[in-house]
Amino acid sequence: MAGAAMLSGCSHGPQTSTHPLPGIDVTGKASLREHAANARLLFGFAVNTAQLRSNRSYRAIVEQQASIIVPENAMKWRALRPSMDRYDFEDADSLLTFAEKNRIKLRGHNLCWHQSLPDWFAASANAADAHRLLVDHIRTVAGRYAGRMHSWDVVNEAINTRDGRADGLRNSPWLRLVGTDYIEIAFRSAREADPAALLTYNEYGLESASPDGAEKRAATLQMLRRLKQRNVPVDAIGIQSHLHAPSTQGAGPELLRFMASCREMGLEIFLSEMDVSDRDLSAAIDTRDRVVAEDYRGFLNTALQERRVTAVLTWGVDDASTSLNAEQPRKDRLAQRPLLFDSRYQAKPSFASVRDAFDARLGAAPARAAAPSTFRLPRL
Repeated sequence: MAGAAMLSGCSHGPQTSTHPLPGIDVTGKASLREHAANARLLFGFAVNTAQLRSNRSYRAIVEQQASIIVPENAMKWRALRPSMDRYDFEDADSLLTFAEKNRIKLRGHNLCWHQSLPDWFAASANAADAHRLLVDHIRTVAGRYAGRMHSWDVVNEAINTRDGRADGLRNSPWLRLVGTDYIEIAFRSAREADPAALLTYNEYGLESASPDGAEKRAATLQMLRRLKQRNVPVDAIGIQSHLHAPSTQGAGPELLRFMASCREMGLEIFLSEMDVSDRDLSAAIDTRDRVVAEDYRGFLNTALQERRVTAVLTWGVDDASTSLNAEQPRKDRLAQRPLLFDSRYQAKPSFASVRDAFDARLGAAPARAAAPSTFRLPRL
């Protein structure tokens, strides 16, 4: 497929900066993969399995830049469970084959979520069988790939303080059908199925300095502490890191305090789904690219002060594949430019910002607090 992929749903087609990064090498030792490794980090993308199969330009970027990947959809319930009694592993298997062939680590996303459930779930799942459905799914899926995964997002987005519960839990189908212990059940089932993978709780909005962000951080810590007190096998926290340019709500000190609390519980930290929405910026491409790059740099320079952060992933490879055009469309209907590569697979200023942030971490002073003995270094 040609590099200039069309942007569906956008009236202006592909957009490319007049100054992408001319003459700058972004491969080999100049790649994000190499700069991340030097800073004791893994770097990668959420990937689309169809694009990996059919788009050589897309695939080349992943092969050149990534030391870790996560599927956008291929391991969600809707993709894996066409019916209650049948699994479809074709895309998930092909993704693992690609990762292993290219010596790229693979994160699984996800084993338990309130969204992306197959249509049959609402019609068939009930309080009598939901516990069995959850456990069987996790044993089947995580067990199939046991020993071959870097990590699993075991439970995704279980906190929603606006639902009004004292514990902050989201009023999800799993909560209603299984009960408050569904999170513990999921993690214990995942550990039984795969003793080697890092088991992760993944959440959005933790980086925001807004009142909602503060409430979500508090509720998340409360949940994680409760799980750790019960010796539930939670190994890592995924901070999704969906940012909005210009960034006026980055948590800064509050985020660092949150990550320090996670460190004290022995958790590894992943920046698991980074992107920077330019929905509220002016139409000028060069201006948008500059502000987005500044937000990547500022956020990472803050977050990477915490040495327990061991992986950084963007949610998508290139601007043409971003989900933000559907989820957060611009009023002027221009395509968003939230990622590190444009729609023609050219590196943008945000690429340089991320690479510089990795280099800045490499040269920074050691973390103030010593890591507890239970901490495992990232699997580079």
